[in-house]
Amino acid sequence: MSLQVVSPTGGIAPLLRADGVSLEYGGTRATHDVSFDVYRGDRFVLLGPSGCGKSSLLKAAAGFIKPAAGSISINGEEVRGPGPDRIVVFQEFDQLPPWKTVKENVMFPLLMTKRVSRHEAAERAMHWIAKVGLSGFENAHPHTLSGGMKQRVAIARALAMQPEVLLMDEPFAALDALTRRKMQEELGRLWEELRFTLLFVTHSIEEALVVGNRILLLSPHPGQVRAELNSHQFDLASAGSAEFQAASQRIHGLLFGADDAAAGAVAPAQAGAYAERADKRSMDSRVRGNDGRGVAP
Repeated sequence: MSLQVVSPTGGIAPLLRADGVSLEYGGTRATHDVSFDVYRGDRFVLLGPSGCGKSSLLKAAAGFIKPAAGSISINGEEVRGPGPDRIVVFQEFDQLPPWKTVKENVMFPLLMTKRVSRHEAAERAMHWIAKVGLSGFENAHPHTLSGGMKQRVAIARALAMQPEVLLMDEPFAALDALTRRKMQEELGRLWEELRFTLLFVTHSIEEALVVGNRILLLSPHPGQVRAELNSHQFDLASAGSAEFQAASQRIHGLLFGADDAAAGAVAPAQAGAYAERADKRSMDSRVRGNDGRGVAP
């Protein structure tokens, strides 16, 4: 299988849409005219070198940053600030209040947003703690947990909120190689079971291929769209294959210009424009229902 340039299937509205988004910090442009669509059930990855603005785009989707130009919308409504429909899992291990137990950390956003009663929050917390494999650690405090366990707590806390989109900003970057691989595997397992919508940021080509079913490639600073590719055919089991390595090398060429011929086939004609795309129906083995939600074939 080869990497393909993809485009949305007609008639299905995106869950999250970035339309011509430019982001600035102190007059310095971080991204320029970036557009992309994320559909229900997608595992959509923002991939690019350090400084390309991929984390800034995720923070803009979360409502933490206001675009200098363009807009980001959820279900057709423009994002104007943070909301419980978008929950972020960050890279840092200190995202968990250290004085709270695992269970209390998972319950905390549910109680703060007053979405459920304390009793229901406790039940939901225990359910998601079990889902991420931390049963028996519900009364532990963060300082007693490993880095991977802390990230499991953060994922459980996010999924307990049942967000429209789970936003993950290089969540495994600070983990050792073995733990990182295990967390990628567990994230894939959770997605297969729950089919949540994921917007994932990474600077690792290999992680993008393993985690995502669609990948948006961003140029070096300021971040502009280089291409949008499908990657649903890859997983951890295929990571050592010749096809996986060839895909990795091709993406590297597209990102950094080493493969001019390949990049020319899909590079934007001008800054921020998308490449010519193939039909999205070929990008994923899922069958979409009438509401556009991905379901297992």
